[in-house]
Amino acid sequence: MSTDWTAAKLPSYDELPAFKNFPGCAWSVWGADDQLGTVNLLTEALVKQSATEEIRTGRTVSLNWPLNFPSKPLFGRLPPEIKLMQKQKEGLNYSRDDEIHINTQSGSQWDGLRHFPLLEHETFYNNTLAKDLPQGINPIDDPHQIDSAMTRIGIQNWANHGICGRGVLLDLVEFLSKNGVLPYDPWTTHAFTVAELEACAKAQGVSFRRGDILIIRAGFTRKYYESSQELRDSLRGKPETFAGIEQSEDMKRFLWNNHFAAIASDQPAIERWPTPEGVPHMHQTILGLWGMPIGEMFDLEKLSEVCAEYKRYTFFVSSWPLNIIGGAASPPNAAAFF
Repeated sequence: MSTDWTAAKLPSYDELPAFKNFPGCAWSVWGADDQLGTVNLLTEALVKQSATEEIRTGRTVSLNWPLNFPSKPLFGRLPPEIKLMQKQKEGLNYSRDDEIHINTQSGSQWDGLRHFPLLEHETFYNNTLAKDLPQGINPIDDPHQIDSAMTRIGIQNWANHGICGRGVLLDLVEFLSKNGVLPYDPWTTHAFTVAELEACAKAQGVSFRRGDILIIRAGFTRKYYESSQELRDSLRGKPETFAGIEQSEDMKRFLWNNHFAAIASDQPAIERWPTPEGVPHMHQTILGLWGMPIGEMFDLEKLSEVCAEYKRYTFFVSSWPLNIIGGAASPPNAAAFF
């Protein structure tokens, strides 16, 4: 019988066991064969309650940047190639097709469970060894005969479940700005503290609930829209530096003890980048130990306007990643409903 995660008792961060030298491992919470991580919290009851309470006007807002952006992706990823094709038949212009070649993490994305391991142990979520995961091009012809090595912790599991529930926007750009000016540059290394996140939530009148999808507006995409093309292009080819959540035990406690189902932002790494010397990436805990989706480069500009208009920072989120068997990441295909 499956666990009802809507009401089941969950351990606190400090009650979680360690995996070797990493504290806060939730593998035993979700189970040895689990493929969903914190997406388990998005139960049918929670989705129904969230939709009933949050969808009041019918207004919708896309959270996806066009696949075209950024045209020069970060972290050395392949630039998006989108080919628009006019087909011909009997000398006449006929139907049109598109061909798309992208890195699934070049723009708006969910980082999946195969994206980032516990680096020194070469181990992904739920004790999945990096050496056991297939690489390269692996054609799958028979949908009834798929190797379990291909499916284990692949993003198709989230694609089949959906990442749907109550979204909460913490608009740090608005909250921290003084006379319209941010006290930090979103394109430089800067850490957001737990105290700042909690103060922003309080100012917006938000109380967190189990299973919330936490969305943080840091200002990366706003600066991208406002910058010259020369400045945009300069992001690629230099060391990546971004504002994001701090790497700390307090931040881990905040994220786990609030039992968020997922976390997303408008910046390319969710966490302050780079990490301070000798400090582990939060990706290792969030993805590797908890199985929590990390959303990056969501377009939050229109969302922030609508939240300010309604003076309401909660909404229903519907997100359906691409159904890629064994995939490490996907565009989010996400929208907010008010």
